[in-house]
Amino acid sequence: MESAPVLQLNGITKSFPGVKSLDNVHFELRKGEVHALVGENGAGKSTLMKIIGGVYKPDEGEIVYRGQIVQWQSPQQARNSGISVIHQELKLAANLSIAENVLMGTDLPRSRFGFIRWDEINSRAKELLESIGSDLDPKRKVSTLSVAQQQIVEIARALSIRADVIIMDEPSATLTGKEIERLFALIRMLKARGVAIVYISHRMEEIFEISDRCTVLRDGQWIATKATKDTDAQELVRLMVGRDVSHIFNTVKTTYARTSETPLLETVGLSDGKRFADASLTLYPGEIVGISGLVGSGRSEFLLNLFGVTRAAAGEIRLAGKPVTLRSPRDAIRHGIALVPESRKEQALFLQLGVGENISVLKLGEAGRAGFIRRSAKEKLERDYREKLGIKTASLNTRIVNLSGGNQQKAIIARWLTIAPRVLLLDEPTRGVDVGAKEEIYSIIREMAASGLGIIVVSSDLPEILSIADRVYVMRQGRFVAELRDSAINQETIMLHATGGQVS
Repeated sequence: MESAPVLQLNGITKSFPGVKSLDNVHFELRKGEVHALVGENGAGKSTLMKIIGGVYKPDEGEIVYRGQIVQWQSPQQARNSGISVIHQELKLAANLSIAENVLMGTDLPRSRFGFIRWDEINSRAKELLESIGSDLDPKRKVSTLSVAQQQIVEIARALSIRADVIIMDEPSATLTGKEIERLFALIRMLKARGVAIVYISHRMEEIFEISDRCTVLRDGQWIATKATKDTDAQELVRLMVGRDVSHIFNTVKTTYARTSETPLLETVGLSDGKRFADASLTLYPGEIVGISGLVGSGRSEFLLNLFGVTRAAAGEIRLAGKPVTLRSPRDAIRHGIALVPESRKEQALFLQLGVGENISVLKLGEAGRAGFIRRSAKEKLERDYREKLGIKTASLNTRIVNLSGGNQQKAIIARWLTIAPRVLLLDEPTRGVDVGAKEEIYSIIREMAASGLGIIVVSSDLPEILSIADRVYVMRQGRFVAELRDSAINQETIMLHATGGQVS
């Protein structure tokens, strides 16, 4: 017999400027079940969880909790009502004790004179920890705990408010195999007590081991809810990625013909010692190589290492067959490597400067003699690249902060083209860019490759990878787990590799 729903979301819609994050989404959570929420990056999972947790208010739709329609005014109100969120980035106070973190936000026991009863606080925290099989000392500082131990503290904290609903966002992302087993034992214990758990994960093996039902979101919409035992990884991936992409990609990808047997760029067993390891990749002149994988898989960190932002702890980088050492971005630029980073506003643009200055900044030292900038040479350079890349702006003096995302991105690409790089690294090149500008950027990428540049594209947008990449490397948990080419480059195969599902 099915248990009654403890939480229902009916017709939830939420928009932000220019983006509809959720569109008429339905979700149901029953007492004592583990309900997996799955979808690609950007599918709307985080927005939905923030609505459940009281961070956002829905524009439309209703939340029904314990049979009553509710409207959370704050995360604290949702928490006080019995909804606890354990974020991927754990939100504990590192300088406080375990006991203080566990009972934070509750009514602390006090003497009749108003003094906090620390003995009672430590005793209550110890009881909660022991109830989930932990022998952690409640007086211990959180800063001394491992990530797995901090998660135990978060769960004890959820129990301190007698939570009916616990949301776990990628709880295993930084855990070892043994720690994941321990986490699952805790989840089963909570489930037996009637606690309802929303489990967000990209890892297929975890979803099938721990969840009772799965709900798939895609592009902000509810796609399906399935009993986990009645589905498999292939079906879930099809549901996650099964959108029509023909309206976005109108250009047929041309077949790449290799013109050199020597890679333009090669990494051999490269590692930064932290976020990725044993990364071996080849890139040939005129080739577009895609790197796909989930957020946190190490893709951006790999590009930053190639650009000299971080140092290699092991392995080798070769350019045209010769080993190079990249100690800084200056070294990378000197060797002809350029990077368009993931966050253009924080990492690439001079927001208060004009469009022209953002384009020509790398060439200013060459534009004149005796330290003076030749204005005519500078302005010609800026005009030429504005026209070459089709940057739409009323004037080259217009502050770049006032341009659209697509035109900002084209200006960054133009900046690098002014120094004629050999290798171009693109991290999420069309994030925050409208459909029309996407096509223009894809056309620019193809033209650059046709001129002989080697291009590496990191993207969370699978249709983007399918449209422009000649070969695709898939990253999972800091390692390249597949190299795909030709007909093997498809959404299902990429997602199965990225999530650890079995590839048929």
